[in-house]
Amino acid sequence: MKFKIQYSICSLLLLTLLTSCYNQERNCTDFKTGKFISETEIEGKKYTSTFERNDSIQIETYEGKIDTFKVRWTNDCEYVIQNINPKNREEKKAVQMKILTTKDNTYTFEYSFVGDSKKQRGTVTKTN
Repeated sequence: MKFKIQYSICSLLLLTLLTSCYNQERNCTDFKTGKFISETEIEGKKYTSTFERNDSIQIETYEGKIDTFKVRWTNDCEYVIQNINPKNREEKKAVQMKILTTKDNTYTFEYSFVGDSKKQRGTVTKTN
């Protein structure tokens, strides 16, 4: 019995040590500007858009429709976008974006309307 407790404690400590040393790559500053392709899946349907972003403006094309967003970075890996010319109440809502991981020219992100707890995920690939 004493051996099982010691084994359990050692295993727990080892697991904690290994997981605390693991750091996912997040080179978010590499993705603040450039041209990108975004892919998200909502309720089993895949949505793809292209956009170009500088530090404060993002111009996005989706199904032939072009929208311009104001970009406000809250830290190196999080930003808020808001449609500059919203056409309805839904488009007026700001969207919180968080870069979760980066690898090579791609990042995984999580987003939601500001104040909404429902989050979605997607991936972005830098094309230039």
